[in-house]
Amino acid sequence: MQTLRVELGERAYPIHIGEGLLSDDALLAPHLDLPKAAIVTNTTVAPLYLQRLIGALQSRNVSVISIVLEDGERYKDWTTLNRIYDALLEHRCDRKTALIALGGGVIGDLGGFAAATYMRGIPFIQVPTTLLAQVDSSIGGKTGINHPLGKNMIGAFYQPRVVLADIAVLASLPPRELSAGLAEVIKHGLVRDEAFVSWLEQNVERLRACEPDALAHAVRRCCEIKAAVVAEDERETGVRALLNFGHTFGHAIESGLGYGNWLHGEAVAAGMVMAANLSRRMGFIAQADLDRIVALLKRAGLPTMQPGIAPARLLELMALDKKTEGGQLRFVLLDRIGAASIRAEVQPAILQEAMAACTAR
Repeated sequence: MQTLRVELGERAYPIHIGEGLLSDDALLAPHLDLPKAAIVTNTTVAPLYLQRLIGALQSRNVSVISIVLEDGERYKDWTTLNRIYDALLEHRCDRKTALIALGGGVIGDLGGFAAATYMRGIPFIQVPTTLLAQVDSSIGGKTGINHPLGKNMIGAFYQPRVVLADIAVLASLPPRELSAGLAEVIKHGLVRDEAFVSWLEQNVERLRACEPDALAHAVRRCCEIKAAVVAEDERETGVRALLNFGHTFGHAIESGLGYGNWLHGEAVAAGMVMAANLSRRMGFIAQADLDRIVALLKRAGLPTMQPGIAPARLLELMALDKKTEGGQLRFVLLDRIGAASIRAEVQPAILQEAMAACTAR
């Protein structure tokens, strides 16, 4: 097992990475205020891992309630959130009852937002079961739900007490889900670490084959990057926004298609190509860099073109992006592979050209 820390003063917390961690009761017990926990999971994850986690908790005499939700991005809404509140209230959960999110990014976001707002805050623990959640969404305290007009528009920053990343569970992921996670892995390298991008180019097939050593290295490196950025900028007022590379376009793609038609990582992959194409057209990176990014994403099994949403519609949806200031869109663009910056001075004609070039016909 490897352990990192997200350094946030009194709210600092560990990230444990390894195999078989779901069954290790000693990793969770220190983070419970009372021997009572509510596990939020979904219909896909519950048959695979819920009983294992319950067994680990009950070995410490922890009383456990389970809240099993439908699986999918389209359920990340008020209705599903209220199901969590209903269960917590029905079981008389109090401010010292820990809420444990067992699942991917949707479960982590829903569970975290419920924990942040139920009784104005209860202990929260992340047990991510997808690659995307282990490398990105479980770390840093972003929680929330979608609105019909925009993704993740309603939420709160609320840090977990611990993140338990059991890489053994990744072997059960469908290939499409694994590839979606690789989009976020690649993103971390593109904005922060060119050497990691080179490593990914050499090892992407090993990652798609779920080789444990390769997965452990990728998860750890992404967690190191994310932890360092969050420690520097918890509330995304500066450098943390760079981790949204590809997300301005990607969130618009998700909204435009309808939540769940493309996985988040698939939309981010196409969004990263748009952002890289825009970076190339503005003279920040070379065509060879763009080609390198597209080739890596394709090898990861990811789309590199968005599926035909009109550029005008994408612009409408992007107007709701959280990086917009004073009505002006700001984009995370690449200065080079391994370094990014936020730019607002984007000419509309160049933006239109980049979007058109990355739209399937």
